[in-house]
Order: sequence, then C-alpha cells, then structure tokens
Amino acid sequence: MKICIVKLSAMGDIIHAMVALQFIKKEIPDAQIDWVVESAFKGVLQNNPHIDNILSINLKSIKKDKSEIFNQYKILKSYSKNNYDIIIDAQGLLKSAIVSRIIGAKTIAGFDKESIRESIASLFYNKKVHIAYDANTIDRNAAVICEPLGIEITSEKILNKEKFLFSSSHVENLPDVFNLFVIGSTWESRNYPKEKFVEIAKALKTQTFIVWGSEEEHQKALWMQEQSEFLHLLPKGSLDELKFVISKCSLLIGNDTGPTHMAWGLNVPSITIFGPTPTNRVYVTPINRVVKSNSIVNHHKLDKNDFSICNIESDEIVKIAKELNV
Repeated sequence: MKICIVKLSAMGDIIHAMVALQFIKKEIPDAQIDWVVESAFKGVLQNNPHIDNILSINLKSIKKDKSEIFNQYKILKSYSKNNYDIIIDAQGLLKSAIVSRIIGAKTIAGFDKESIRESIASLFYNKKVHIAYDANTIDRNAAVICEPLGIEITSEKILNKEKFLFSSSHVENLPDVFNLFVIGSTWESRNYPKEKFVEIAKALKTQTFIVWGSEEEHQKALWMQEQSEFLHLLPKGSLDELKFVISKCSLLIGNDTGPTHMAWGLNVPSITIFGPTPTNRVYVTPINRVVKSNSIVNHHKLDKNDFSICNIESDEIVKIAKELNV
C-alpha cells in the first residue's frame, strides 16, 4: 500500500502526527509512507525509519512572490506520479486539502466538517473521520491518520509509544548532565518570562542550555546567560542537531512550541508551560508534565492577548522538576 500523509506545518503539529507512523508499520509492515511537508520543517521528519520519502513544498514562498504558485503546482503534480492508494490530509485546512487533491488518489481522507477548523476542506475528502475539534491534539492526529487505514489507536498505545524522532547529527562538548530551556514561540503571550526562567535555573543549580531561534530570542538568551552561572546559549544549529541535543538532555522546560514537543517524541523528561493555549495539545505522562495558568481557554478562539502565563510562579515549575529527580 502506498500512503501519502499531508501535514505541512507547524513543527509541534507535525511531531504530534508522527506518533501514528509506528502503529501503521506494525499493522501494515509493507506500506510505503511518504509525507508532504513545508520545506522549513523537513528536518523534523528526517531519519525516521518509517518514512520512505519526504516530499517538501514551499507554499509560504507564494506570499512573497505570487508567481511561485506555478512552481509549487508543478512540484505537487510531480508527486502525483507516485500513484498513491490513499492520501491522508492530517492538516485539515483548505490549502492542505487542495494539496491533497492536486497530488491525487482514489481515496483522499481527512476530518469531517464538524471536526475541522476550515470546514470547506472536508468537501475534498471521500473518506471522513469524526473526532471532536477540542479533543486531545495527539488523539486527533492519530485518529485522522490511522482510522482511514482501519487501524485502531488507543490512549494506552500512545502512552506506551516508542520514540519516533531520530538524528544523524552529533553535537560535541555536551555535559553528561544538562537541562534545556525553550524560551520562544509564535506568540509573545505564550512565552514564559525570562526572569522566571532565570529563577528556575538558579533553583535547580544544573547546567542549562537555552534554545533560541530569532534574533529577539537570541537577545533574550544573552540577557539570561548574564544573570546566572548555570545558563548558557545553545549554538544555533539545524533541526537535526536540535533533536540530538534534546535526546541527550536530562530535562527540557519550555513554552507550548515545537522544540518543547520534541522531548515527548524522544521520550525525554519535560515540563510544558501553558498560558493561552489548551493543555490537551500534549499527553501528560510520568516524565512529561505540564503547568497551566488559571485562564480559561476557548479551543475555537484562542486569545493572543492572554498573558496569564506570566502569573505562573517559578516555584511551581521547580517543584515538578525536582519530582522528576532533576
């Protein structure tokens, strides 16, 4: 069976969908699994033994240059020559539904109109999956990918998953024991205050590297490094190198964002800090814990002006870290 999964972005969403791969391979071991992804996130998928081909696309380039639509269309049409038995749109947006249709297959699966953010996308599917829009994000991803293949995924299976992120990189000079802080995200209101990250580092007294992406995060990380002998900047590297570093860390503490979710995919201890986003974006396990502000979240309309994450005391996070024996 030739399967094509369409999950274009973002990093955390891709990671949450990847958990389904190991269950497909267990049930359909001879399946070919290809994955269509935005080129910026290709590194997340690389080196996974269950993915046969990573099919990159750069739809974001169209925003800068409208003529790019023709180049991207040609790329997608070239993927249509792979003659897939089924395409699964795990994104649930109009653009991902159109991508699925351009590549084409006899069966195109996705969420039904009650289970999806952009209901018009469901018109492109001839096999539809129903699951509540406010259900756990990982459960939703597993359902939309596995149900069309006749595979049942339970919470128990997901809790007992094998790690599914892999790296071919090697980063030198890492300590035997170290923590990681992930300080950025797509919204400022999702970012835990840098001052409180410093308080956590001072309380835990463990060498800690700061993960950063943008120049704004770089400046924030530099300031943090100056405040504590335990804090150091992680050199900027590739996504593959980041997977390697996370796989070696003792504990990752971070905002609700892609690199934080990598810890879950690698079976590494983590604490995810939530403010304006719902905690059911993740699975809480004995080693993967969450801290949530006291604000109430509307799954259908997230409030980017909800800065309640700033009210979470650092002591609450330190307590959980120590429970994890860090």
